[in-house]
Amino acid sequence: MNSERIALYPGSFDPVTNGHLDVIERAARLFDRVIVAVGQNEAKQSVFTVEERVAHLREVCRGFPTVTVASFRGLLTSAVTEFGAVAVVRGLRAVSDFEYEFQMALMNRELSPHCETIFLMPRAEFSFVSSTMIREIARLGGDISPFVPAPVARALIQRLRTP
Repeated sequence: MNSERIALYPGSFDPVTNGHLDVIERAARLFDRVIVAVGQNEAKQSVFTVEERVAHLREVCRGFPTVTVASFRGLLTSAVTEFGAVAVVRGLRAVSDFEYEFQMALMNRELSPHCETIFLMPRAEFSFVSSTMIREIARLGGDISPFVPAPVARALIQRLRTP
């Protein structure tokens, strides 16, 4: 039996932010391996394709030797089983995130009794950063460099400001 403790950190990561990276770093200290998994949700209108988001995450997670990046489709509980994870990692920025995340954690546990959820909070300076806000700031020509890794900032600016 494999005793490796694997955590799955799912999300849309459109784009990946410094807050996401902070949560990844925290999770990497707690688990033997962290799989950052881009969820494929056709209902969402994304700026980047799943493949682009996976590529961005791989580039910015290179400094974390125990972190791998993948994608998944379908139920999160199925991905937990597929990847052999012992826990799902979710980031909480504010109290407003908690209610939704709490409900999702309970639903996931109902669907799969072995699906544990671990909530991690990013550093305070990232508590207000969201991918939605970053996309809007970039779209309007604002400086996103404090909020996202440099290669992601370049890609987002190019995507949103190119006619």
